[in-house]
Amino acid sequence: MRNKVQLKWTMLVLAALVACAFGAGCRREIAPGPDVWAVVNGKEILREDVEKIFRSRVTADAPTPSQEEALSLQLSILDELVNSEILLQRANKMNLVASDAEVEDKFTESKSPYTEEEFQKKLKDTGLSVDDLRSDIRRQLSIQKLLNREVVAKISITDQDISDFYNKNRAQFNVTEPQYHVAQIVITPRADPTVHNRKNDKAANEAEAGRKAAMLIQKLNAGADFAELAADYSEDASASTGGDLGFQPQSSFNKSDPVLKNAVLSLKPGGVTQPIHVKDGGYIILKLVAKEASGQRELSDVQVQQAIRDALRTRKEQLLRSAYLVEARDEAHVANYLARQILEFAGKLPSAK
Repeated sequence: MRNKVQLKWTMLVLAALVACAFGAGCRREIAPGPDVWAVVNGKEILREDVEKIFRSRVTADAPTPSQEEALSLQLSILDELVNSEILLQRANKMNLVASDAEVEDKFTESKSPYTEEEFQKKLKDTGLSVDDLRSDIRRQLSIQKLLNREVVAKISITDQDISDFYNKNRAQFNVTEPQYHVAQIVITPRADPTVHNRKNDKAANEAEAGRKAAMLIQKLNAGADFAELAADYSEDASASTGGDLGFQPQSSFNKSDPVLKNAVLSLKPGGVTQPIHVKDGGYIILKLVAKEASGQRELSDVQVQQAIRDALRTRKEQLLRSAYLVEARDEAHVANYLARQILEFAGKLPSAK
């Protein structure tokens, strides 16, 4: 009789365990607190972490998002934070976390285009602190180190891959008109607070613009690198790419000032113009990096091979990054409490009831 009672009790316990294993009630985790919006392998992601990024992405002059729009954006931000936390934890395990020196170098680089006043204003506008910025930089650098080892280092593009792509897409390499690879340095007579270069150097009037143009030509004549000068001194968005505008078809110059068009068309590859005085009182210095004639580009062209290699590498890297993240997420233990609250309260948070 006693053995029968023990057997019955054992069966009841097993049944309860099975029910817990497959039933929603036993499986459901309780949120550690109302301000914990997700947990990744035991690491909490807080409501304030999401809202800080949310505030930086919702500009003051934009219409106030609806409750549904706001929650949708917050869900998306939380998902980004979950993914980056998963990857950061992997980087930690592999000892790939960015060093203090690496973080400081990147921090200095990101700060260099701004005056201290502009930098502090940018932080205030986005609601971020210097510590927030350094933490984000460390996270980004660490994840990039991880992906470089786990993804990028494993990408191989063979000559056969390049040949196959060219043969399948031969028409893409038939250039219908001459192409001009142009770079520029722009000098304006008014300091634009929205435009930055590495030295934060901006002319304040036409006289300063003229002196700056003469100084830059002097540096170029002395052998200075055009791209470095553009990054340091150019007063337009192309400063961030060293003034590089890429290849432009000849017909695109028909829309520009005839003086600029004639200057470009008269240059030989590697040539640089004198400062060209433009209508607003500023100056433009142009460099013709390269020129390509119209016609079919053959596979034997080194530039064609490199363009195909770069395109295939980018395509493969995007695919492998996505696959790596899916695999990493599958192996992680993630609880998204924000998503659960939104479902439970029909599109609202408990505080908004």
